[in-house]
Amino acid sequence: MITTLEKSNTGIYLHIPFCKQACHYCNFHFSTNFQLKSLVIESICRELVLRQNYLGNVPITSIYFGGGTPSVLTLLEIEKLLNHIFKYFSITKDIEITLEGNPDDLTLEKLQGFRHIGINRLSIGIQSFNDHTLRYMNRAHTATLARQSIIWARKAQFNNLNIDLIYATTGTTTRDWQNDLTEALLLEPEHISAYCLTIEPKTVFGHWYKQGKITEISEEIAAEQFELAIDILNKKGYIHYEISNFCQPEKFSRHNINYWKSGAYLGIGPGAHGYNGIKRYWNISNNPIYIKSIQKGELPHTEETLTITNHINEYIMTSIRTYWGCDFEWMHKQYGVDLMAQKRNFIQHITQKELAYLTHSKLYLTNSGKLLADKIASELFIDN
Repeated sequence: MITTLEKSNTGIYLHIPFCKQACHYCNFHFSTNFQLKSLVIESICRELVLRQNYLGNVPITSIYFGGGTPSVLTLLEIEKLLNHIFKYFSITKDIEITLEGNPDDLTLEKLQGFRHIGINRLSIGIQSFNDHTLRYMNRAHTATLARQSIIWARKAQFNNLNIDLIYATTGTTTRDWQNDLTEALLLEPEHISAYCLTIEPKTVFGHWYKQGKITEISEEIAAEQFELAIDILNKKGYIHYEISNFCQPEKFSRHNINYWKSGAYLGIGPGAHGYNGIKRYWNISNNPIYIKSIQKGELPHTEETLTITNHINEYIMTSIRTYWGCDFEWMHKQYGVDLMAQKRNFIQHITQKELAYLTHSKLYLTNSGKLLADKIASELFIDN
């Protein structure tokens, strides 16, 4: 079952679990050993066949190659995956196909190849235009290569381009962050994703933090840098449509919108997760076990059926972060829950504190409220 809200976009996410080297901040599932790459690609193709009926016959509106680093794949490997999707799924004519890439993988020839096989949106992991920051994060590229990759992407006829940036990194100043934003804007990307650095336990930064080698940047500085991004990007005409995402008008990421609007999507590959409006599943984050299971025709996942409470709370968590707000009237019609009445005192509190505002039946966060989005969402959650 896919609800009315979820029918507008339906996506396929492909997790490519390989990277040339480990970035110091990353806790996603990946391997720097490429020996199993061919077997993983073959297994992803088989999983697509096994899951071809998971979403029903709803046309797919977006395909997203994430990771890991999808740009480490060859053109033939990416084309093979796309051909499997086109063979086993119904695809809309205007489908958005995004591929994540790192500057050190991207040559003009390779980018032209991506465009030729149907990739029409590129997301480049720049992270910073500061060489010191890039070395600190253990990125494989330089600032010069970052700029060059964007120039090449334009030459390869990519007219829908995202740049990933990271702020609030230890040792960088707000001026450094402002310089990154200025450099990004000079390159005129259609979309910018700006992520606040989080020190995760099972990462190099996590180990350094535990050993006392580094400290987390203060909440005040992180907030200052977040608000600076909003101010600078809004003045340049970018729409702040989700806490970490900004775009030029009509250049929203279809993949992102689908996720933040509780849309249905298929997650393929080790570590990927999917959702069909009723159930959610998570594939195992282990390449050898994933391959072995798929070869036996088994899906290596954990699955749960969502309760009405799960649906409501997930909708609150995702919608509150977006430009479209949390629609209480829609929730009432969809689930029979009058959240406006149940949480009246809290809603009044956050609106009086100018953390949020109500327009008709929709709750929107202010810039100050966006800094507390997770906390505000959790206060709006309902109990079983």
